[in-house]
Formats: sequence, structure tokens, C-alpha cells
Amino acid sequence: MKLTLDLASESKQEWIDAVMADFDSFLQDHADCERKASAMAMSFVAKYPDRKEIIPELIETGIEELEHFQMVYKIMEERGINLSHSIGEDPYIKALLKLCHSGRNERFMDRLLIASLVETRGAERFKMVADAQTDPEMAKFYKMLWTSEAKHGHIYVKMALNYFDNDTVYERLAWWVEKEAEILDQLKIRSALH
Repeated sequence: MKLTLDLASESKQEWIDAVMADFDSFLQDHADCERKASAMAMSFVAKYPDRKEIIPELIETGIEELEHFQMVYKIMEERGINLSHSIGEDPYIKALLKLCHSGRNERFMDRLLIASLVETRGAERFKMVADAQTDPEMAKFYKMLWTSEAKHGHIYVKMALNYFDNDTVYERLAWWVEKEAEILDQLKIRSALH
């Protein structure tokens, strides 16, 4: 059983250049993403309360993402950066969700696999942010986030395997990996996680 996820494309140098050129905006978006990641984990609990096998891990993941938000917010406070007034729509997530199946079970699997992809892409990008930092504390912080996001990518694949057979999960995951790369390639480069 393979839980790790290989992305079909790498983020471009232009992306990390944009992030480092406007790091304050990146921090605002990063904070928003952590709030949304926490809410996403808890939305699985709310929508699928019958999926008892994964509820403890979803709660744990939701709490961990909220703790990440707290850490990012602390950095923002130290830098005098305010949270965004409202959380804007994420074009990356919106494009992925558009491709979801509509049936209850199929959509459940798709949402788990999307979560896996989003966390894995986040890990890749947090590593890039860590490597680009000149501040050792910020580099350490983003390295910690990189390892945490990679773990979350594995968790969501494992959750899907509780309910669907290996072939079904991995065939759909391979399809999602290709679609995610296409979507990422079409996105406008901005100082944001996606």
C-alpha cells in the first residue's frame, strides 16, 4: 500500500519569487489556508459522521491545522500584519472541486483525494519557502510545516483506503494528480500558497 503521493509537476521558480517579493501577502493567505484546512477536516466529520474509522484522525488534523493558523497569526502579529477582512475564494481549490463526482460516495472519495493533493502541494511549496528564507527561525518554521503537510497528504489517502479498494483509489488518485498539474499550470502566479 503506497500512501505517499508524487505530484506530476513542480512549482515554478516564478512562484517562490513572487512569494518572497511580497511575503506579507503570503502570510495573510497562508493564515487563511490554515483556517480553511482546519474547517475542511471538520467538515468531513460534519458531513460523514457515520465514517467512524476516520473521525479521530480528522479531529486531530483539524486541531493541528488550527494550531498552524495560531502560529502564523503570531508571526503576523509580530510583523504588524492584519488578517484579511474576509477569506477570498481560492482559484486552485475552486478548479479542483469543479471536477468532483456528484454521487455521495464518489464525492467523498474525491474530496479525500483532493485534500491529499492540496496537502502534498502545500508541503512542496512550504519546502520552497523554507529554502528561500534568510531568517533561520522562519526557515525552521516552514520546514516544520513542510513535514506536517506531507504527513497530512498521506493521512487522506489512508482514509480513502478505509472505504474503497486499492485499485479504485489509486486509479482516481492518478487522474487527480494529472488534473492538479494542469490546473496549477493555468493559475496566475501570485504571492499566495496556491
